[in-house]
Amino acid sequence: MQTSALPDLAHTAAKPLHWLATAAAMAGVVALAGLLQPRTATATATASEQRTTTRHGAPVPAPDPAGVDFPLQCGGAGTTVAEQAPGDLDGDGRPETVAVVHCAAGSGTPPGGIYVLTQASGAAPRVVATLVDPADRKTVGDFAVRDGVVSATLLGYSSLEVPRCCPDQEEQASWRWKGQSFVRSSGKLARSV
Repeated sequence: MQTSALPDLAHTAAKPLHWLATAAAMAGVVALAGLLQPRTATATATASEQRTTTRHGAPVPAPDPAGVDFPLQCGGAGTTVAEQAPGDLDGDGRPETVAVVHCAAGSGTPPGGIYVLTQASGAAPRVVATLVDPADRKTVGDFAVRDGVVSATLLGYSSLEVPRCCPDQEEQASWRWKGQSFVRSSGKLARSV
């Protein structure tokens, strides 16, 4: 075994008194930290962050699309709500629901619509805006509502010769409430290869 050329250091031969002093110092630091707590934090919500609540303090639920009469001509087949997402789109503190709806076809890919629903206190939910009309013959792909913006991938066909199973056009679209209506912005139309 090789011996060190350095002198023995004090901490290498700790005695019980050293451990007691260390423990007392640590206890003092912990006690001091407990006394020096930060002041209570407070925050206020901006108008768009405030949420309307019911009489009992619960948040107002987003409108339920079940039972809503959507403006679709389905020839008695009924409608299917394929997707739905809540969000406060107009910044009033009350959530709206955005619903992707199409005719309840037994097979195939029927064109869909994207509708915005609202609900006044005590009233039934109702359609207040049509973002995509089924008459445009688009199928809705990816769909989301985030930070007041509705976004979707719209799939379509370049001609009547393209089989209805296989859309050959794709468009990214988004809508944001501005003033008194929804304003649409679109990405480039892309053809699949």
